[in-house]
Amino acid sequence: MSDQTPPKAEVSPIRQLSLIWLVPVVALVIGFWMLIQFLASKGPEITLKLTTAEGIEVGKTEIKALNVKVGVITDVKLSDDYNSIMAVAQLDKDAERMLKTDTRFWVVKPRIGKQGISGLETLLSGAYIELQPGVQEEEQRAFNVLDTPPVAPLDAKGLRLILSHQEAGKLSVGDPVLYEGFTVGRVEKVSFDTQSKKANYQLFIFEPYDSLIRKRTRFWLSSGVELKMSAEGFNLKIGSVESLLTGGVSFNVPEGSEPGELVTRQMSRFRLYNNQNEVRERFYDQYLEYVMLFDESVRGLNEGAPVEYRGIRLGTVSKVPLRLPNQSKGFSNQQIPVLVRIELSRVLEYVDTRNLQELHDNLSLQFSKGLRASLKTANFLTGQLMVDVEFYTEEPLPSALTYKDYDVFPTTAGGFAEIQKQVASLLDKLNNLPLETTLSELNQTLAAAEKTLKSAEQAARSVDALMAQQETKAIPAELRNSLTQIQATLSSYGAEGAPYRNLENALVRFEQVMKELQPVLRQVNDKPNSLIFSDSKGKDPIPVAGE
Repeated sequence: MSDQTPPKAEVSPIRQLSLIWLVPVVALVIGFWMLIQFLASKGPEITLKLTTAEGIEVGKTEIKALNVKVGVITDVKLSDDYNSIMAVAQLDKDAERMLKTDTRFWVVKPRIGKQGISGLETLLSGAYIELQPGVQEEEQRAFNVLDTPPVAPLDAKGLRLILSHQEAGKLSVGDPVLYEGFTVGRVEKVSFDTQSKKANYQLFIFEPYDSLIRKRTRFWLSSGVELKMSAEGFNLKIGSVESLLTGGVSFNVPEGSEPGELVTRQMSRFRLYNNQNEVRERFYDQYLEYVMLFDESVRGLNEGAPVEYRGIRLGTVSKVPLRLPNQSKGFSNQQIPVLVRIELSRVLEYVDTRNLQELHDNLSLQFSKGLRASLKTANFLTGQLMVDVEFYTEEPLPSALTYKDYDVFPTTAGGFAEIQKQVASLLDKLNNLPLETTLSELNQTLAAAEKTLKSAEQAARSVDALMAQQETKAIPAELRNSLTQIQATLSSYGAEGAPYRNLENALVRFEQVMKELQPVLRQVNDKPNSLIFSDSKGKDPIPVAGE
């Protein structure tokens, strides 16, 4: 049997990469690519400071710009001092260009405010944070969320102004800005300057109403309802419905003032006045100051009372009293000094220093002609007084021309004071009358009258007794019989009586006799001696013709 060895195969290892490893490699590459894409598409992360976290939920509360989602809230926590809420928001890449120093955020939720009802769509979807893009160049990543929506966007067309006032709390964000009762803007921001110790109110005037703002425009608080009781009576003004509920600020150019140049510069500053009357009073800034010395009571004369000349207002009462009388000399014969301002701009359109000097010289001349001031009742209902200026030529010149470095405006007793003096004089005369003697004589007269009345009463009783006698009662019957006889006698002399007929017959016969005597009377009238000499004459011969 022969040995046969089997052949051996030679094995050599082959080095190669398994395809199974491609799977993790591909997965790693995809993951790395996705990471790069995620980092490339990831927007900035910002921090928002809120006063409250009401309605804010992590992962749900969105950040929108013009109702387009640009981010979401990723974290909410308290601040280090526990006074506010710090929220972290992740924004989209495209929102990075919106984050500027003037970018504004606010929470959109249901609100009932001065501008109406807003945010009703969030009742179902929940609150969200609105982003208003900024326009500045500098970027920012931390912002304060506004408590209320802004009045207008930063790029809105209009004019922004700043009003200053000594007191804070006069206006609030959203209050209307009114011109002749029409809303032309809103209060946009309220702040307080600690250095100047003044409150600043930022307004936004919408276009085209910004053209109403002039250099001499004045702003004042509008309370909606303004009731003023002054020497001129009661003055009630009612504004718009919105101003009744929220108040606001009004503006206009004072009457009689030039409007001035158009204001175009943003953030121009103006003063905020308390009311329109204060604006009018501040307009009369050119005036002369005088002191009026009154002998009567100044009760009812208040600061701001008018100084008028025949119904035309010339000035204003500034201070009542200017100073108290010198008490070291007592109060006897002490006059009450009142400081007044004579405001020339109330009657002249243009006033300068030269006009004021001319006015001063003119008034001094008028004082010598009898120009005097007196107190008069301006309102009988309120009892307030005013100063009336009129000419009293019989009044003497004042003894004092100055008082405490002020020129004196001569005064005279007012109408009411004159009435008081007349009443006092009448009372003095009544007191000086001999009332006791008069009363004594009056008592004597009354006693004598009483005796006379008693005598008259006794006489009346005597007459009653006389009338009660039978003889006195018979007198009327006899008197009636006598009157009847007289009437009968008078009747016999009537047209039917015999004496009347006899007289008528006699008159007829007398008339006949007069007719018969008429020829005799004519003859006697023609020839008075006819009764002595005969009137017979021969007839004149009648010539006869020859035979």
